[in-house]
Amino acid sequence: MEHVDVLIVGAGLSGIGAARHLQQKCPWASFAVLEGRGAIGGTWDLFRYPGVRSDSDMHTLGYAFRPWDGPDSIASGGDILNYLRETAAETGVDRHIRFRHRVERADWSSELGRWKVTARRTDTDEQVELTCGFLFSCSGYYRYDRGYLPDFPGMEQYRGHLVHPQSWPEELDVAGRRIVVIGSGATAVTLVPALARTAAHVTMLQRSPSYVVSMPRRSPLVRLARRFLPERAGAWLLRWLYALGTQALYRVSRRRPDRVRRTLLKRVAAELPPGYDVATHFTPHYDPWDQRLCAVTDGDLFDAIRVGRASVVTDHIDTFTPSGLRLRSGDELEADIVVTATGLDLLFLGGIVMTVDGVEVDLPDRLSYKGMMLEGVPNFAMAIGYTNASWTLKADLTSDTVCRVLNRLRSKGMRRAVPVNRGTPSTGEPLLGLTSGYVQRAAGRFPSQGAAAPWKVEQSYLRDVRAMRLSLLEDGVLELGDPRPLGPSIEPAAAS
Repeated sequence: MEHVDVLIVGAGLSGIGAARHLQQKCPWASFAVLEGRGAIGGTWDLFRYPGVRSDSDMHTLGYAFRPWDGPDSIASGGDILNYLRETAAETGVDRHIRFRHRVERADWSSELGRWKVTARRTDTDEQVELTCGFLFSCSGYYRYDRGYLPDFPGMEQYRGHLVHPQSWPEELDVAGRRIVVIGSGATAVTLVPALARTAAHVTMLQRSPSYVVSMPRRSPLVRLARRFLPERAGAWLLRWLYALGTQALYRVSRRRPDRVRRTLLKRVAAELPPGYDVATHFTPHYDPWDQRLCAVTDGDLFDAIRVGRASVVTDHIDTFTPSGLRLRSGDELEADIVVTATGLDLLFLGGIVMTVDGVEVDLPDRLSYKGMMLEGVPNFAMAIGYTNASWTLKADLTSDTVCRVLNRLRSKGMRRAVPVNRGTPSTGEPLLGLTSGYVQRAAGRFPSQGAAAPWKVEQSYLRDVRAMRLSLLEDGVLELGDPRPLGPSIEPAAAS
């Protein structure tokens, strides 16, 4: 059976970054990347709906080893996908990727000191098995085969087009159509202005509002840094400025939510027509950062509302009708197209079944170590980004720590690294720590947090830099052991 030192699951933003970290910091390690779909890019290859873009700045969402040099700080999905493809090609990571290999299970053997990984080829239905010394999940937590769709009454009688953003049909023509977008999250506030450019009218129908904030697509700060600083220094400065700025907003929001709420709502009111009902349509019932803030690029959503090409309705759906939607208030919305931007369905680790010495790992019963490993699970890491900042900031720290662990094991002649909990209780809080509907629906399928570090997920880049990059690996929790040698590694076969 083929063996690699490290097996990476997923060829999206995290997986490509993890592979590059291995190339640079563990050049001795053989590795392969298994990707269930047929293309590089993960989320950025999957989502193709109009206007899809980042909701984090590209100076932190991009890689530190290959800084983003595009003109837009808030980039389109297509530009991000091209950036990922170019990065994989320039670094040679693409030669290690095996497409259409969906990992189904992973079984750890303490006796052998390795994982046996079982994947299924989605093109031939062939089962593929290989072993690895370390398993690194970079598949995120979105379910890729479907999004979340509530069971709205009367959907079967609707005669128009019913579309979920995760499965956007390329041939759908929205020009001159009446469109209702159900939802108020990041996807909805991105879709509405994009559709409003050609549609007859777009209505954003929401049960309750989300916090929205206007952000410039192109930042004057970026232009200044690129004009006056060397390329490398400018990229480093921008990454830290954006990272610290986002963290500062988050901390202020948690400590003084009323002040931040007033500031956000004042900015929204200034973008909308005089007398607009901000209290009904843009004032959430939760504190800032209980859920992610929704970025409105260059105020495009507000522009569409001001000129009358888009509107917001805050109400509940009573039923679908043949021609649209009837609301609980009795009002009716006629629609040629209804877009259900109703959220994501989450699937932790891509649904992989994991066992340790024959015992299945029950994820909700496990604590997360530094947000990157699991209590009692050897030689395993997962890339889970921040919910209050750029995904890549945390994914990069995780990849860096994994490389440190691998190098330390190799230098000591050991083969097992496992976080051991010696009594820290679980708080019962889910790993992601948001009140968003898509997070709460899946909370019972995710690992938990502990009451104190390193089991508590801090959602703080500065604290994680100190805990993951500047602290000792052997911290009394992460145990390195089992000094029996693994023997020579086997180089992976050519990518297929």
